[in-house]
Amino acid sequence: MTEVLDVEPATEAATGPEPQWRSDVSAELVKSSAADSDVLFAARVSTAGEQSIAALHEDPQRSAGLIRYLMRDRHGSPFEHNSFTFLVRAPIFVFREFMRHRTFSYNEESGRYRELQPVFYLPGSDRRLVQEGKPGQYVFRPGTAQQHELVRAATQEACRTAYAAYQRMLAAGVAREVARGVLPVATYSSMYATCNARSLMHFLSLRTCREDSRFPSYPQREIEMVAEQMEAHFARLMPITHGAFNACGRVSP
Repeated sequence: MTEVLDVEPATEAATGPEPQWRSDVSAELVKSSAADSDVLFAARVSTAGEQSIAALHEDPQRSAGLIRYLMRDRHGSPFEHNSFTFLVRAPIFVFREFMRHRTFSYNEESGRYRELQPVFYLPGSDRRLVQEGKPGQYVFRPGTAQQHELVRAATQEACRTAYAAYQRMLAAGVAREVARGVLPVATYSSMYATCNARSLMHFLSLRTCREDSRFPSYPQREIEMVAEQMEAHFARLMPITHGAFNACGRVSP
């Protein structure tokens, strides 16, 4: 649920529309062609591929066993014959992490061809602020009231100042692709991200923190929020594959 954030009113020096402050992200499934039968179809192509949907209903235990075998022994290609397209809305710093996953196809909102709106990420009151430990063993602790207030005030000041500068350059006739350079990575963007189940499982293995993972991962919380929404769609559309993924330690085949 989106947290309603307490923000200060705009000052007289502000330029352009009043900024919006958000603490949420979203990953909407806009298109998909994905089912457990797709895995069976690909795995049985040499014998009975066209009968996979019927087999899934007629002998579900055998079909589920085949998917678990493929997952356990890491026969990965049968998990690639499907597709998920998500519309992701998140701050730019999330996208910079997201695009390390090069098995996705991306199309992001363009700051060259449209004026970017003043929508900015402001961490919610439940966001842990203090990082302790060394790389690979980070622990995050809740921040103090003073630290949360500092984050709020500093983020709002920086974003307001940057967006006012952006608006002044646009008003002076500066190209959008130049003016956008002053905007912070807390600015929200949107993109379509398309992948198959194998790529999605790899993403989930790295971008969620789960005790049942064979190889624990400690992602930044904001990209984990995206991953959790994507996983919910995956579990709904491909429940047998998702179950096998969990049973095998959340390792992509």
